[in-house]
Amino acid sequence: MARPGSAAGWRGSRVRAADGVPVVWETGGMAAWVLWLVAAGLLAAGEIAGGALVLLMLAGGALGGAVAALAGASVPFQLVAFLGLSAFLLASVRPVARAHLERAPAHRDGVQALVGRTAVVTRVVGRSSGRIQVGADEWTARSEFDDTYPVGTTVRILQVEGATAIVGEEIG
Repeated sequence: MARPGSAAGWRGSRVRAADGVPVVWETGGMAAWVLWLVAAGLLAAGEIAGGALVLLMLAGGALGGAVAALAGASVPFQLVAFLGLSAFLLASVRPVARAHLERAPAHRDGVQALVGRTAVVTRVVGRSSGRIQVGADEWTARSEFDDTYPVGTTVRILQVEGATAIVGEEIG
């Protein structure tokens, strides 16, 4: 007599394997929970290429399917666990995770920290050359347009290109 669940194809079974782990869904001797774990791993690996967090949420759902399989649930219940947990993760966790990953850094590093700061012109700044004082540092500078800023003028740093500050908006 054939063992339940060992026939070709995927069939639910409540037979216990030799190691005591319930075999709920078997294909050639591989337990359903192993298939769910493999699916979770493949989905998580696929997320690395995509980065939209969809596959990662589906991988979480597959882990839910694996837990259901280990608990001895039927195949339809495993699918419900997978779909339900995936839907929950997609609806609640993914938006929060995306917002966290996409937000701008709280502070800028390096030369980008200069953008928006004010500086004092130490050598006339024109379209092609000039110098400004930013705190204790002196930078080469040029104006954003054809404006000219005389020595002593306070300007705002609009951007930094290499080692040159692009300035504009004469202040005071």
